[in-house]
Amino acid sequence: MLERVELDVRVTEPRGESGRQRRLARAARADDGDPRSELHRATCTLSRVSTGSWPSDPGATLAALAGDEQLGDRIRFVVELDRLKQVLRRTVVTDSTRRENTAEHSWHVAMMALVLADTADEPVEPMRVARLLLVHDIVEIDAGDTFVYDSGGQETKAARERAAAERLFGLLPDDQGDELRACWVEFEDGTTAEARFARALDRLQPMLLNHASAGQAWREHGITADQVRAVNAAIEDGSPALWKLAQRLIDDAVARGWLPETGR
Repeated sequence: MLERVELDVRVTEPRGESGRQRRLARAARADDGDPRSELHRATCTLSRVSTGSWPSDPGATLAALAGDEQLGDRIRFVVELDRLKQVLRRTVVTDSTRRENTAEHSWHVAMMALVLADTADEPVEPMRVARLLLVHDIVEIDAGDTFVYDSGGQETKAARERAAAERLFGLLPDDQGDELRACWVEFEDGTTAEARFARALDRLQPMLLNHASAGQAWREHGITADQVRAVNAAIEDGSPALWKLAQRLIDDAVARGWLPETGR
């Protein structure tokens, strides 16, 4: 059960017009730079998971659809996708307040495909690239996120993700499951222009977040500029233009003291 907790942040108003009248007037206007808009117009809403007497039960949703052959398997897959929001990555969001989850990452890179398609090394279909990116990390529901700089984890990643792909795409009717699994394989193999560009965006996105957060994840895990260059050089395969951008970000992070050149 989701509870909403409202914190009333009171702002001192000048005398004259009533506070309620002024708040209504501001709400009717577009945000015009009023510093109080940063407080979401004096109200901050938080969400939290209740530990009360109504525990979550995704199985109830599936049970309610029992016998519906047209929708049952697909809805089961859709409900399973919610678990991707619980998979935490090492990268933090740009305000450094928390770690990014894999569902957020997938949405972010899919949007990048729509916005940056003209930077691809070869002509690509943006919606196809976005499709590959939305599908490529679904396997992390079972396999978890493997830190790109974790050499040990990288050795077992392929086997873990193959097993995850079999189970997760197997939840769907054969035609849909095969189609999405083919998207996952295409991304992993990187044999098409769309897949190469998708893989480039997948590498660039955490670099952008790392730079925007003053290198927080890099610093926490003792990552060096040499490592970042080696791991992300594949960006050039999908977009030389974005690889040039990535190198500028690395050089700037080094200059700012966020990223040491080597481990020494």
